[in-house]
Amino acid sequence: MLKKYLDIFSSEKKMDEKEGETRTRFLFGKGILVLSLGIFGILMMSLISHGATSNVTASIQSLNQSIAALKNSTADYPSAAVPSWLSLGSNSWMLTAATLVGLQSVPGVALLYAGMSKKKYAVNSAMMVFYAFAAVLIIWMIAGYNFGFGPAGLKIGSYGILGTPTPAWGGLYEASQTTYGPSASNLDIPTATYIFFQFVFAAITPVLLAGGVLERMNFKAWMIFVPFWSLLVYSPVAYWLFAGGWLNQLGAVDFSGGYVIHVDAGVGALAAAFAVGPRLASERKLEAHSLPLVLAGAGLVWLGWDGFNGGDPGGATIDAAIAVLNTNIATAASAIAWIGMDMAFFKKPTLVGAVSGAVTGLVAITPAAGYINGWEAILIGIASGTVPWISLYKFEPKLKADDTLGVFSTHGIAGILGGLLTGVFADPNVTTYIDPGLKGALYGDFYQLGIQAFAAGVVFVYDFAITYGLLKLIGLFIPLRVTTDTMAVGDYEIHGEVAYSELLATIPSSRKEGVKQEAKQEESEAEDKTEKGSG
Repeated sequence: MLKKYLDIFSSEKKMDEKEGETRTRFLFGKGILVLSLGIFGILMMSLISHGATSNVTASIQSLNQSIAALKNSTADYPSAAVPSWLSLGSNSWMLTAATLVGLQSVPGVALLYAGMSKKKYAVNSAMMVFYAFAAVLIIWMIAGYNFGFGPAGLKIGSYGILGTPTPAWGGLYEASQTTYGPSASNLDIPTATYIFFQFVFAAITPVLLAGGVLERMNFKAWMIFVPFWSLLVYSPVAYWLFAGGWLNQLGAVDFSGGYVIHVDAGVGALAAAFAVGPRLASERKLEAHSLPLVLAGAGLVWLGWDGFNGGDPGGATIDAAIAVLNTNIATAASAIAWIGMDMAFFKKPTLVGAVSGAVTGLVAITPAAGYINGWEAILIGIASGTVPWISLYKFEPKLKADDTLGVFSTHGIAGILGGLLTGVFADPNVTTYIDPGLKGALYGDFYQLGIQAFAAGVVFVYDFAITYGLLKLIGLFIPLRVTTDTMAVGDYEIHGEVAYSELLATIPSSRKEGVKQEAKQEESEAEDKTEKGSG
């Protein structure tokens, strides 16, 4: 009986083993079939797609863009609006920074210069700023941007000398990734953003220069001078020190415009003061007529400088944050140092002095802002609150140039000082975030100080020569300075309007008669037009 059960059990076990073996063979065969079909499908796909590699690549790129769009929460926008190279954060910051810099000019410097001027020149001072801002944008789009940041139009060996003065308004060009300078450097922002960012720097340079010729320059001459000066002076110097041109290639650095903007403006103001000539002898003393306007303008300039220096890295980077912090540290230190100089020599602290010190601090830190550390920013601030003070009150008067607001000292000298101190203080622990390997004399590289001094000399000589020569050329066709009678009247004579109604009472009686005659003539002409219209 037991044997019978064992035989039955053995028989069932063999049957199970046979069924398991059959099942295994079936699954194995099915796997082989699926694998074969898969390989066959891949081979067929490969054959079908042979010669169409570009389509596959395009599909992959499209997929990457879609993934990036989802990641950046931009899936609702057309895919072309958010390409894979675009950094939304950097683009947002650069547009904001550019707007902050624009506000430095209009209304910042416009208010500052209007307040620093005499009452009768408040309108003219603001108008010179306002016109310069508008005029530079037009010449910038026509030729200035590509002359300063476009591909190399003139090279000597491997050194980029000048860009190509061509228009920068093509739609495809403005929408493309930013590529600039002789080495075709890239940023992860659209070209349109970079054009606008660099424009506000180009605009503020002649805006600052205006401070050297306020209260006497012929506005018509100013209208011609600004666009030509921007194209012939600003754009070439920007190419040399911003875009990677020959001074950059030699090792000179200018973080955000100590040389390109402030030495250009300061030296240009000095040259223009010589070329245009002085104000009336009785009016050469600085008379800030509205300290509230001065303070309002200075505040816009100070905080606008966060965009000025913070935008230079080209994106929302660590270096941008360092530059913003250093900018404010140096400005505060410089303002305090200037106040101290006023108290030591004039016995009283003044608002005009405090503002002047803040401005020189902003200027001096500009070439160094993203290359140095905090304690070095304090030292630069102390230097910029003392050396330009000495220049303004001790050195500049000996030049016999009527630099109305002391632009040569507060911008030119402060810019040179900051550029030289960059060559001393550039800290490799900071420069690693934007220009690895850059270091100053304090850290063992004395060449950097030497090349900074050389670059300052080049910009000084070039700027002075072109500015003076250009103005003298314009002067052959249009008087550079208004007449003595016009200087005596001011805004009403130049623009037909005044900032303060009480100034109308100061217009000379001979001019009043002329105004009455003009009014009568206008009334007569209006009546004639009315009669003709009714007839």
